[in-house]
Amino acid sequence: MDRLVYLAQLLRRPVVGGDGEVVGRLVDVIVRLRGHDYPLVTGLVVRVGGREVFLPAEQVTDLDREKITLASPRVDVRRFERREGEVLLRADVLGHRVIDVADVELVRAYDIELEQRLDQWVLSCLDTRRPPRLRGLLGGRTARPDWRDWKCFEPLIGHARSARARGPFARLARLRPADLADLLEDANRTESHEILQTVHADPELEADVFEELEPDSQTRLLGERSDAEIAQVLARMRADDAADALNDLPQSRRQPVLDALPAGQRTKVLTLMGFNPSSAGGLMALDVLAMAGTSTVGEALWAAGAARALQPQALTSVYLIGEERRLLGVAPLVELLQADPAARLEEVADRDPVRAGPDTDVEDVALLMTDYNLLTVPVVDDEERLLGVITVDDVLDAVIPEDWRRREPAPHPAHHPGEPALESSPHDMPPGP
Repeated sequence: MDRLVYLAQLLRRPVVGGDGEVVGRLVDVIVRLRGHDYPLVTGLVVRVGGREVFLPAEQVTDLDREKITLASPRVDVRRFERREGEVLLRADVLGHRVIDVADVELVRAYDIELEQRLDQWVLSCLDTRRPPRLRGLLGGRTARPDWRDWKCFEPLIGHARSARARGPFARLARLRPADLADLLEDANRTESHEILQTVHADPELEADVFEELEPDSQTRLLGERSDAEIAQVLARMRADDAADALNDLPQSRRQPVLDALPAGQRTKVLTLMGFNPSSAGGLMALDVLAMAGTSTVGEALWAAGAARALQPQALTSVYLIGEERRLLGVAPLVELLQADPAARLEEVADRDPVRAGPDTDVEDVALLMTDYNLLTVPVVDDEERLLGVITVDDVLDAVIPEDWRRREPAPHPAHHPGEPALESSPHDMPPGP
């Protein structure tokens, strides 16, 4: 039968040599992360005399809450030096926050379960429930630990060389950009730096995450980067979000960042910065799917399928334009899917669509969307030339009150589909003192 021990029980316990003599006391347990498998215990850090030394796992014959037993009385007393890829459970995990991937939140690890499987020990579970400070608060009972499978979490090691050796946060790849943004806003500086290091490995994801950040968090995290690094992020963001991010930077940094942007993105950002940020012009997306009215429905659908660079929220309709990009009509994609592919766009489009001027207040745009059940509203100038499109997500982002954003989120379901099942019997009772 597999055995279980708990890190809180093991720390500071005596380490006994093969002759029964105490050689030191346990300071830490070292594991190596193994991707989707459970972390393997590779050694111990033991205080011998006045120094900390390394003991390989092969030298340990037994881990017990009372003592740790070695196969030999001989110990290498060279001072312990941490190697790349090593994770120290007490220093890096115990008492630190980890990412609960299922609930998308940072939780603290209050204890760590080690399980013996055959002749190896692995990290199997974490306890994330805060223990009571006084047992009397619970009527003489201790709180039942919240033991959950290690595979539900992503650790934040804080040790740069070990984090690099681990590679990308595989479990974080399942999260949406908005979820990652929420984690960053709750994280402290060290935690956010490590999350961002991983997000940075995927430049497109990094840009999406920065688009989802609240302005104060976005400015703080961008402000820690060089002008060139900021420009790299803004170059991949939607032009309207990039313009907002640039406006929120300190005045002294705006022009250097703007100069470092690619020419195409710089032109878009400058255009948007010419409008009030809370107007339709300041919030609109400049890239839209616009075609001549004589194009066929089939051609429009093919163009929509090929428009992979366009913001999905702005791709709900095809806009009909004439000379000098004058807006002639709007054809929702749903209607195009239901129309004859050989029909011309001008035959199926709304030739008098709802539209807004670039100076229209965002509140008025919201009313238009509500009154006419719209997901997008085209923005035109005084000559009816199509400038861009404002999407419902940008309108909501602008009109939702700030105190709503800071409210407590709705609780997550108690059970998570796909979460590893845990054996309940070993954890029915909390570990002893």
